[in-house]
Amino acid sequence: MTLNTIALELVPPNVERGRQQAIDDAGKVLKFAAESGLDGQIRHIMMPGMIEEEADRPIAWKPKLDVLDFWSMVKPELPGMKGLCSQVTAFSDEPSLRRRLTDLVAAGIDGIVFVGVPRTMADGEGSGVAPTDALSLYAEQVPNRGVILIPTREGEPGRFGFKCSQGATFAQTQLLYSDAIVGFLSEFARSTDHRPEILLSFGFVPKMESRVGFIDWLIQDPGNAAVAGEQDFVRELAHSEPAQKRRLMLDLYKRVIDGVADLGFPLSIHLEATYGVSAPAFETFATMLDYWSPRAE
Repeated sequence: MTLNTIALELVPPNVERGRQQAIDDAGKVLKFAAESGLDGQIRHIMMPGMIEEEADRPIAWKPKLDVLDFWSMVKPELPGMKGLCSQVTAFSDEPSLRRRLTDLVAAGIDGIVFVGVPRTMADGEGSGVAPTDALSLYAEQVPNRGVILIPTREGEPGRFGFKCSQGATFAQTQLLYSDAIVGFLSEFARSTDHRPEILLSFGFVPKMESRVGFIDWLIQDPGNAAVAGEQDFVRELAHSEPAQKRRLMLDLYKRVIDGVADLGFPLSIHLEATYGVSAPAFETFATMLDYWSPRAE
């Protein structure tokens, strides 16, 4: 079973903003989708389950609404859309995590991406269930089990192959600001028989990024030349005028889609407006999806 979807990321708002912010965000999605021609094309809302991150986070961390609470608020406002989410597993024991997953599935969450510790900790740290263990432990409970795929990360082919062997049915890529995923998946297809669904993630970069640097912080990998190139591209996007920004993103989108379309992986699209949904973000996404959309397959 594949998702075959266009998923839009919505981050649960800060607890202090509560229900009204959630309802407002859902309203913006409908408004901008209608105005950009994407009305009816977005099939899933991706909701990240977030925990407190590093102290150097450019936007100060504040407690967020729980994914389940957020989904209960926005689901009635977004007819025809289903839910996806990420779930941190590394700090929950097995019984607690099983209960949590039961609640997520019962709430109508179609797929769950299992994630582990923050990057300040090593793989395998955390007192709870490792994401790779969760893939097999909850295979019967969660039909669509996802993992994060970072094509520029050292050792990622082996890491990703192990996740697939453990039972991953789909992978959500880190935000793509280069076509590194093409070479990664081409080599992976040559060397293994695993063909999980790939949610290709693309993010809009507003001018605000040049002042705040949040996307730069999200994708950082010090000492990694490939990521340094992606950070340069993010800076170029941040300083570009809207029409040029759309052209640059469309060119990247074409290179990625053309490069991976015939490798045998089911493909879906994940869209993110890191600083909040906006009309320019939706206009850019619509331009990209006009070139290729999983809904047309």
